Amino acid sequence: MNVNIHPSWKEHLAEEFNKPYFKPLTDFVRHEYTNHTCYPRGSQIFSAFDHCPFDELKVVIIGQDPYHGPGQANGLCFSVNDGIPHPPSLINIFKEIETDMQVAYPKSGNLERWANQGVLLLNATLTVRAHMAGSHQNKGWEIFTDAVIKSVSDQKENIVFLLWGGYAKKKGRIIDSKKHLVLTSGHPSPLSANRGFWFGNRHFTMCNEFLKKKGFDAILW
Repeated sequence: MNVNIHPSWKEHLAEEFNKPYFKPLTDFVRHEYTNHTCYPRGSQIFSAFDHCPFDELKVVIIGQDPYHGPGQANGLCFSVNDGIPHPPSLINIFKEIETDMQVAYPKSGNLERWANQGVLLLNATLTVRAHMAGSHQNKGWEIFTDAVIKSVSDQKENIVFLLWGGYAKKKGRIIDSKKHLVLTSGHPSPLSANRGFWFGNRHFTMCNEFLKKKGFDAILW
């Protein structure tokens, strides 16, 4: 696995690449991609960082692991490639934006447009084997992405963290809520959303209000 990560992140994460867990993780990922179909493409494993440089970061959204169906994952959590049907969680995200922000439901599920505005769309696990959800969990990715979250929390101020669902909420323990805005709600998956834990959270409006108050441009969701 070639760690081809945006230069702005390298100085903050360089130590991680030399820690004992990282070589076995690299070996595992390389073996998986050589012997199985895995997602996203190798060149997109670090897309979340490539599209959102450290210095331009304003918002962090945390997912669990990539989509495991053909053509879906592009290295950004909840995002799918252009022309791919929107998965249920993404549909519910767009529905909430529609009512919260009074904007039209978008055609494209590719969230690069968010990432390019300073939204880090970070999956806790950056790779997955095709058709096997969670297959690359507990191999070291979570150690790396926890370090990413801690680095952002420690070295920046006034970041908006959107923690959706139980898994993401657990990451709150490594975020300094005195320096940042941490918004939590149920997960946008149908199971959670249809039980009333997602719709109406107004996270997108609250996020933009906070950013504007701190002198940043709002996100065009």
